[in-house]
Amino acid sequence: MFQLSKKVEYGLIVLRHMAMKPRGQVFTAKELANEYEIPYELLAKVLQKLAKSGIVVSMQGVKGGYALGQKPEAIIVSDIIRVIEKERPMLAGCYVDGPLSCSIFDICTIRKPLEKIQKNINSLFDKMTIQEIV
Repeated sequence: MFQLSKKVEYGLIVLRHMAMKPRGQVFTAKELANEYEIPYELLAKVLQKLAKSGIVVSMQGVKGGYALGQKPEAIIVSDIIRVIEKERPMLAGCYVDGPLSCSIFDICTIRKPLEKIQKNINSLFDKMTIQEIV
C-alpha cells in the first residue's frame, strides 16, 4: 500500500500548524510534539532537516524555536518529502529496487498501470502546497 512515512506525516502536521498561525510565530519542538502527541526526538530530527533546507527557520535563545521559512503557498509537498526522506514513496517495489528485484518484471501486467498512477501521484505532490492543506 502506498504510504507516507511517519516522519513525512509529522513534518506535514507541524508545517500545517505553523501555516495556520500568524506569519513569524515561533514554535518549540517540545510544544509541537506535545500538541500532536508526536515523539519529541523524532520530531526534532524532522524539524532539523526542514531547517537545513530553509523550509523552516531555527532560532536560538530563550524565545527560540522554529518558524516557517517561506510562505505556505511556496512550500511544495514533494519538496518536503524529498527533504525528509530523500526519495518519494513508490507504489511498487520494482520501481525502487529495479527490475532484477522482481522475478516477473518482464511479464508483469500491472507495472505500466501502476507507473501511470505513480506519475499522477508525483504530479499531485509536485503541485500541492502547504497552503492547500491548511
